[in-house]
Amino acid sequence: MKVAGFTFIRNAVQFDYPVVEAITSVLPLCDEFVVAVGNSDDNTLALIEGIRSDKIRIIRTVWDDASRAGGRVLALETDKALAAVSPDADWCFYIQGDEVLHEQDIPTVREAMQTYLTDNAVDGLLFKYLHFYGSYSYVGDSRQWYRREIRVIRNRGNVAAYKDAQGFRTRDNQKLRVKLIDATIYHYGWVKHPDLQKKRLGFANHFWHTEAEQIAKAEAAQQNFDYSEIDSLARFTGTHPAVMQPRVDRLNWAFAFDTSQKRYSPRVRLLTFIEKLTGWRIGEYKNYKRVH
Repeated sequence: MKVAGFTFIRNAVQFDYPVVEAITSVLPLCDEFVVAVGNSDDNTLALIEGIRSDKIRIIRTVWDDASRAGGRVLALETDKALAAVSPDADWCFYIQGDEVLHEQDIPTVREAMQTYLTDNAVDGLLFKYLHFYGSYSYVGDSRQWYRREIRVIRNRGNVAAYKDAQGFRTRDNQKLRVKLIDATIYHYGWVKHPDLQKKRLGFANHFWHTEAEQIAKAEAAQQNFDYSEIDSLARFTGTHPAVMQPRVDRLNWAFAFDTSQKRYSPRVRLLTFIEKLTGWRIGEYKNYKRVH
């Protein structure tokens, strides 16, 4: 069984992405790892070159700023990295620059890859998610956060990143058939110093909107960004991946949140109650077909 990892990144130093941690967290599972390093305004290339592993292969890319609407350029960059994977790889592990796999889940992922290696009814593996917010002590627990996403795909050459590269579909727009496994992706995109988060959001706005009015509105919201305005958070009581612990120890801003407060509309409050009672998230977005 051969496994290839892949990701894309741009301006990782400027916006303090934990991309080194992301890559190194999945390297134990991979025989090779492709990193598409975009045209950056900082030392991102040197950062990736500094990772001590002969598994890593870097391709240099230029982002298509004309493909901004809805984050489409993120999918294009993901596809460039995937296309550079060796054709004899059986599985491809996708990790974004702000996502990390906990070392405790490596055996589970490896076992699932081996179990479904010859099962052609399974196109990929579905992971659970933890979304950290504000600091490393809180996770989002409301309906606005996606609970699951595909991060391992079979290397058939017919799969492409979908929309803003949150997930994948076949090139003829069919949802992938996936198996949910007991492994979790730790998402740290919303854990940065508030001032740095504002700058990151300002940069990201230009890869989501094309109209001047939309950009102006998004920039106004970004200037008023405040972590405390979130609808609901829960205390994180587990352990962080070992590769993330130095970042956790370097936390240099304070953030406290009253987890008892729930800023829900009546409709969301009802839907949340039903979900907690039954485990069913009504109206959940699912860009995949689960294989049971």
